[in-house]
Amino acid sequence: MSANPFHIDPERAREEVEAFRRKVEAGMETLKHIGPVEFGTTPREAVYTEDKLTLWHFKGSEKPTGKVPLLICYALVNTPWMVDLQEDRSMVRNLLAQGEDVYLIDWGYPDGADRWLTLEDYIDGYLDRCVDVIRRRHGLDAINLLGICQGGVFSLCYTALHGDKVKNLVTMVTPVDFHTPDNMLSHWARNVDIDLFVDTIGNVPADLMNFAYLTLKPLRLNQQKYVGLVDILDNPKEVENFLRMEKWIFDSPDQAGETFRQFTRDFFQKNLLIQGKATIGGKVIDLGTITQPVLNIYAEQDHLVPPAASIPLKDAVGSKDYTALPFSGGHIGIYVSGRAQKLVPPAIHEWLANRA
Repeated sequence: MSANPFHIDPERAREEVEAFRRKVEAGMETLKHIGPVEFGTTPREAVYTEDKLTLWHFKGSEKPTGKVPLLICYALVNTPWMVDLQEDRSMVRNLLAQGEDVYLIDWGYPDGADRWLTLEDYIDGYLDRCVDVIRRRHGLDAINLLGICQGGVFSLCYTALHGDKVKNLVTMVTPVDFHTPDNMLSHWARNVDIDLFVDTIGNVPADLMNFAYLTLKPLRLNQQKYVGLVDILDNPKEVENFLRMEKWIFDSPDQAGETFRQFTRDFFQKNLLIQGKATIGGKVIDLGTITQPVLNIYAEQDHLVPPAASIPLKDAVGSKDYTALPFSGGHIGIYVSGRAQKLVPPAIHEWLANRA
């Protein structure tokens, strides 16, 4: 007769419970000595502010060797500090170390006064004025632009409208075709009555957005990571890193209602960008007019922007100088993993240096 698969060894169970108790006890002691966790660790100065927006200029330990400054345009959905999470996990810090002169748009936290802001306000307004500030500061006609996720879509639209102000374009985890079969976020968004939704609630609460993202991978993002927390409770450094990531995830801005409506309707629901039918302020966004060199970086295990959503950029733009850089990792790992720190910033710098 085979052994009972449900048999529990009492001694082994006791040892596991005791080990768990010691971990939790050590964790309570660890948490008592961890102060407030912060992100955005690289020295910086505000060089332009407007409404909720701040344009930051980062300071490296050495003078930049890059002759053309690089502006990072992040998404509206989260704060931009995933690119400068902590000293040893900072894409900004590593770009500075490579010699880049780095700027970043911090969109801030929209409130009721921003309810009617449109995509035109963000792209043809705020983004354009930030680019002009940097151009004036450096006496240049055009700068380098790095767009991330939704910020990559903004950067594509901006470059199509203001190509004379962009020298080189880098996109990271940026969707272009929003209707690929593996795009879970798009499948969810396409079933929303977006007009009723925005007309009812106005600005979209950050907590609601976070809930939607967490439900895309409910087991992993709502259970497994917190179970795994027990394994690091006796390691103060790892606990601090965990808490910093949690703070970034849940310290999210609300979304300006009208912009959310437009982006969901035109990109997620109608997929107008890849069709060449999207408009910003009445002007058609034709990606074929983008003739600047383009570097497109995507994450091969990205569940928010699957590779299939990003790869079509190659055939959509008019550039004859197009480079694709796949990264083996996920949507967040491409910014903060140790391997990403070693590979991605140097690759961006080398690509830009070859087109200086």
